Amino acid sequence: MTATVDIDSGRTRITMDARPLTCSLGAEVHGVDLAEVSRDDDRFAELKALLLEHKVLFFRDQGMSRAEHVTLAERFGPLEDHPVLGSDPEHPGLVRIYKDLDSPREAFENSYHCDATWRENPPMGSVLRCVEGPEVGGDTIWVNMALAYERLPEQVKERIDGLRARHSIESSFGARLPMEKRLELRDRFPDAEHPVVRTHPETGEKVLFVNSFTTHLTNFHTDDNIRCGIDYAPGAGELLRYLQSQATIPEYQVRWHWTRNSVAIWDNRSTQHYAVQDYWPAVRKMERAGIVGDRPF
Repeated sequence: MTATVDIDSGRTRITMDARPLTCSLGAEVHGVDLAEVSRDDDRFAELKALLLEHKVLFFRDQGMSRAEHVTLAERFGPLEDHPVLGSDPEHPGLVRIYKDLDSPREAFENSYHCDATWRENPPMGSVLRCVEGPEVGGDTIWVNMALAYERLPEQVKERIDGLRARHSIESSFGARLPMEKRLELRDRFPDAEHPVVRTHPETGEKVLFVNSFTTHLTNFHTDDNIRCGIDYAPGAGELLRYLQSQATIPEYQVRWHWTRNSVAIWDNRSTQHYAVQDYWPAVRKMERAGIVGDRPF
């Protein structure tokens, strides 16, 4: 942390020491106790400003309790449950993502995704803590999707301007359920439609907003785009796959290796992430507090 003098009050003010990890996004913050930040308005305001700047923040050796984890996340806004993963019984909104020998070797997280875009109001962000992790492997990758949009060719930006896309829980989390339960899940959470390019509500950045939950473009079939059937199928699908592939570009990424009690806080509106599942049969236990967001525009 860095000490500075507040000229108006004459008091010494401590600022957070945030060190960028890549040229694109991500900073590791040193010398900060997140449990204390959760109880201090000024410290939290500084944390939030750093999050908007770096999009994902990383911390080591955070011995906060589950209650303190929830309190910190709730400073950003109300927490949301997950319809498939569920929450800790004593801490609603704290989702336990535990992987061990009894878990499927691959499930859900090892794809580039933005959390819960199948909701009408996808999460604003998340606070994720490592409870137990493998010595080697189990990293998570984050991607700057504002940068991904910025660096698209201009003709692609023009082509996707105004396009919208459908996002589905049925074809992701629901796919491994029996048909009856899958359809029940779809009825509870009908596919959501979002702009292909959203505007970040706080920074004003344009963000490429398609990911692995995105199934198809919904308003592509117009006279401007379609001469004959092949322009729509597979043309629209190929455009969507191209846009989704932008998350895989290393120049837009940061990669984090988890250790016990390390924490990541990310802005779900402007990033995607990918949990690398290379560690089986080692154990990986994570706890995540997801924060309710706004409707993309």
